[in-house]
Amino acid sequence: MSIEQIQPATQQQASVYLPYIQGNRRNFLPFAIGLYQKGILEGHRKIESGENIPFVASWNVATLPSDLTRCRLQFDAEADLSYEVMMASFEFITFLIELMENYKRYRITDFSQAFYRKLLRLDE
Repeated sequence: MSIEQIQPATQQQASVYLPYIQGNRRNFLPFAIGLYQKGILEGHRKIESGENIPFVASWNVATLPSDLTRCRLQFDAEADLSYEVMMASFEFITFLIELMENYKRYRITDFSQAFYRKLLRLDE
């Protein structure tokens, strides 16, 4: 399924996350929640001056914005290249919004640098 085929969440579903999302990002919120509810995403990690690396991201779908979401990324279908991170679902929704913003700009399905920093625990 491509990003364009995501069905947006209802206004009621989106309203739960509104206190956590600011400004223009709210425009992407219903679509980010729709993607979140799928629990899986295929994309490509952009590598400068190299070939993009395919990945599959999967996560549990939480009910409330403060509930924890466990996200797992597996790169290039290699078990050795699997990473996992836990965060509040509102934070993960924010990363999905960034992913959708990047897709709109560059037409590549990839998470932001901030997401990868969190995934790889570079800021701890």
